[in-house]
Amino acid sequence: MCSEGLRERYVNPYTDFAFKLLFGTDLNKEILIGFLNALFDGKQVIEDVTYLNTEHLGSKETDRRAVFDVYCENEKGEKILIEMQRGEQQFFKDRSIYYATYPIREQAIKGEIWDYELKAVYVIGILNFALDDVSSSSFRHEVKLMDTTTHEVFFDKLTFVYLEMPKFHKTEQELDTLFDKWMFVLKNLARLMERPTALQERVFNRLFEAAEIAQFSKENLYAYEESLKVYRDWNNVIDTAIQKGIARGMEEGLVKGMEEGLAKGMEEGIAKGMEKGIAEGEWMKAQTIAGNLKNAGLSIAEIAKVTGLSEDEINSL
Repeated sequence: MCSEGLRERYVNPYTDFAFKLLFGTDLNKEILIGFLNALFDGKQVIEDVTYLNTEHLGSKETDRRAVFDVYCENEKGEKILIEMQRGEQQFFKDRSIYYATYPIREQAIKGEIWDYELKAVYVIGILNFALDDVSSSSFRHEVKLMDTTTHEVFFDKLTFVYLEMPKFHKTEQELDTLFDKWMFVLKNLARLMERPTALQERVFNRLFEAAEIAQFSKENLYAYEESLKVYRDWNNVIDTAIQKGIARGMEEGLVKGMEEGLAKGMEEGIAKGMEKGIAEGEWMKAQTIAGNLKNAGLSIAEIAKVTGLSEDEINSL
């Protein structure tokens, strides 16, 4: 059933359709729960999730709306928002904080007395790029509100987790933890032709089954192809912008280098010219003095000692 344009066995999870299919549908709830439990690594255990509306409007019609990739809550009522960020965005951290305001404000109890107690909110960003302002080589960053004096967590109900996928470099043989395996799958799924032997956990049975393109219905196959086209077009736009930026940078650097080289060359040329002119002036002065001394009857040796000219130069005068 796979079309001629598709050569991969498994979907590309960076496409909008595939990510939502794998992590945002009741049919594949097991996959989402498995990923979240691996991500939290025992800090909390999620037994069930309920998918929530991914499209959110502000309190007024004129407010900007927000559309999440995956939005759900666990059995404790804690909100979990997951974003697959395919391309670099200048203010991505700002955006993730803005998105966090929606699951926070939604908890306000309307028409009743409310003491402002909140359920925890988790914002998870899976980034297909490296953050420019983060120098750490670590691919995972967990961020909470912190007291900058004590370096202790000030508020533990708001957590941001950023996963920089380009910084994950482990091979199949280097996968130590279950979370490593999830990262490996997310990064390499579209390039795999067989299920890696290291991924034997039951949750991966469901993932590889759901991700196999040949099993798609005609409707899902068409939707995936369209989503893949959008993803590839987006990548081409980014690559073109990068290449143009590199070319422009090289051109500007070359022009600047030529200008600096010309200025430096002129400066060195003037300096050398002055140096040569002074030397020639001193030599002509020495010749004049030597001629006067020669006319006065001094010996050639004495004149050479005074002027610094050679005997041959003095004899030629």
